[in-house]
Amino acid sequence: MNRSRERTRAETTDKVLSLDDVVGRLRSGMTIGIGGWGSRRKPMALVRALLRSEISDLTVISYGGPDIGLLAAAGRIRRLVAPFVTLDSVPLEPHYRAARERGAFELTELDEAMFMWGLHAAANRLPFLPVRAGLGSDVMRVNPGLRTVTSPYEDGEEFVAVPALRMDAALVHLNRADRLGNGQYLGPDPYFDDLFCEAADTAYVSCERVVDSFGPDTVPQTLLVSRHSVTGVVETPKGSHFTSCVPDHDRDEPFQKLYATTPWPEFAERFLSGKSEDDYQAAVQAWHKEQRK
Repeated sequence: MNRSRERTRAETTDKVLSLDDVVGRLRSGMTIGIGGWGSRRKPMALVRALLRSEISDLTVISYGGPDIGLLAAAGRIRRLVAPFVTLDSVPLEPHYRAARERGAFELTELDEAMFMWGLHAAANRLPFLPVRAGLGSDVMRVNPGLRTVTSPYEDGEEFVAVPALRMDAALVHLNRADRLGNGQYLGPDPYFDDLFCEAADTAYVSCERVVDSFGPDTVPQTLLVSRHSVTGVVETPKGSHFTSCVPDHDRDEPFQKLYATTPWPEFAERFLSGKSEDDYQAAVQAWHKEQRK
């Protein structure tokens, strides 16, 4: 009887999924948040899985990097909310730029601080948060829908009312996660992935490795994402490729340069036309082998 109860408990708490399982829970027209920062620790395997589906018409919220470049080039974005879209070593993501120049989607461009407080507002189930960032800048001009509020106290100060960046689903990538949904980062920066998970109705964590548990020697501050805000976990070694996921691996700079300088149809045909993430990883390895000849 006790064994049966333990088995039932494990079945209801084990959150490990496949890439296809996650994409099967997403729908066209959703608002999707994508964690990471620029070309650092992006959930690229989940993004590539999205590209293998028919999901489109997305509102995407992101500190943008190649996740946005891929989705924009493939015509999957209806509206983008972002403070920037960069490859870090390449200042402006070229495939994003091309899609933006042809007017492929609507853009809401926010100051980085405004974006962060929009995540905080959503994570705390608030409709907005007041911030000073944006006042006196062109952010207000290019976003005429933004409103200001006046402090109800004696100071009477005016603030920008940054709307909550609420999401249907968040996708993030971490170094480690357990089967219950707790996620750990081992690099230098959390990149606000915890806020993305807390600001979303559902959240999916891909990771370099799923561990059985986090022991007593685990540094508590590295446990960035808590299981209460996570819907599913996917083990995807090199799942952030070609972005970095230190200390597990650095950014693949040669491959990123290839991505940035190759016409989209040619890149997509060679690296994104397979049926699985394994096909993508095999294509990348084959390209690197060619470069060593």
